[in-house]
Amino acid sequence: MIRESYINWIVLAGFLVVPLWALSADEPFTITLATRAVLLALAAVGLNIALGIGGLVSLGHAAFFGLGGYAMGILAHHAQTFTPLELGMFTIAGTKSMPIIWLTAIIVSALAAFVIGLLSLRTTGVYFIMITLAFGQMFFFFSISWSAYGGEDGLSIYVRNGFPGLNTLVPIQFFGLCFAALCAALFVHWKLRKSPFGLALNAARQSPARVETVGLNPVRLKLLAFVISGAITGLAGALFADLNRFVSPTMFSWQLSGELIVLIIIGGVGRLMGPVIGAALFVTLEHFLGAFTDFWHIWLGVILLLIVLFARGGVVGILTGKAGPHV
Repeated sequence: MIRESYINWIVLAGFLVVPLWALSADEPFTITLATRAVLLALAAVGLNIALGIGGLVSLGHAAFFGLGGYAMGILAHHAQTFTPLELGMFTIAGTKSMPIIWLTAIIVSALAAFVIGLLSLRTTGVYFIMITLAFGQMFFFFSISWSAYGGEDGLSIYVRNGFPGLNTLVPIQFFGLCFAALCAALFVHWKLRKSPFGLALNAARQSPARVETVGLNPVRLKLLAFVISGAITGLAGALFADLNRFVSPTMFSWQLSGELIVLIIIGGVGRLMGPVIGAALFVTLEHFLGAFTDFWHIWLGVILLLIVLFARGGVVGILTGKAGPHV
């Protein structure tokens, strides 16, 4: 069996080798595919903090992904149309600066996660799943009716946002930004899992009553994890919208929330590289099998079924011989 730390480094190296090979072979589309996989992995890493460590099965995490995307879309739209954003008594100028957009996406998503978590964590189990799904659908239907920003048709951004010192229109440079964001999120996940907070959160997942007896509040622990999770997923949404230069209500869809959970399960729930492996497999199947049939999801379903039945630790669990945590 392979040590998990070796798998982590091999996976990260693979994510670097593929776009570098594509650069040398003059295959920009492959770099774009790798970037898409990185951003789906980033969103799933965010969810994995809540799901893998805290045991919070959220079917509404696309809400934070979409909020991040619309934060980018709205700010970039007002910048490219040279019109200020009116918020009551306040007037905010649009911007094409990625750092400002990222900060906005993180703050907006974190605030939304705080409010949603504050209400959702009053429930547990299937009720928590349903209330997060309800919040996600609320954002979805609101975005459809938001005609100021494209409504059902979405909103196009004609020029990719800028980052100091880089030409973000060059695929390999934009990939580098996204890969750096993924590495930062993985570092946050790793530190959280090893920290006293992470250990307490893991204990709250397994036995909330015992955590309360030592003076800790399991709901507050889970709420903080939910907020961090939402913030990272929101950042992924902003970058994903920048990749496509387009935002639409589909970024809020419950199907996307389900896909993020599937990525985590395939790779390994609670595993550091579980979401990354799941995202890589998902994009690979989508690209190669999608060229032959529109029903390539069937094969993804078969893989998911086999993992749920015979390999509860996901791909990482198969390679290490160790089962993952039970959510």
